[in-house]
Amino acid sequence: MLRRRVVIWIGTALLVVVGLATWAAAKPDMSATLRTLYTPKDGTDLAKALPCLVCHTAMPGTKTNLNPYAVDLQKAAKGTYNTAAFKAIEGLDSDKDGVKNGDELRAGTLPGDSKSKPPK
Repeated sequence: MLRRRVVIWIGTALLVVVGLATWAAAKPDMSATLRTLYTPKDGTDLAKALPCLVCHTAMPGTKTNLNPYAVDLQKAAKGTYNTAAFKAIEGLDSDKDGVKNGDELRAGTLPGDSKSKPPK
């Protein structure tokens, strides 16, 4: 009985820690701005990756697992993830795949993942 309680408490503590870490890293305003600007179509890489894997390399999204697109967005945003920040990096090719960020986002591909790019 005591062992069961310990396992339950440890499990609960882990859930709280993971939940807080995810909550602290999440930026819903970023996701909403991205959705409004680029209107991802269902089934595209972009739609499948929302809200977190557009900018993060793994889940849960943290401040340390940012992809190249997120790093460029972070620099442009300077703490305010608004339309201007997204527009400021549209002309960059963050993932160095030969396609500009804005073109990738409009095509529904991921500007932070060099394996995800529009067909030629």
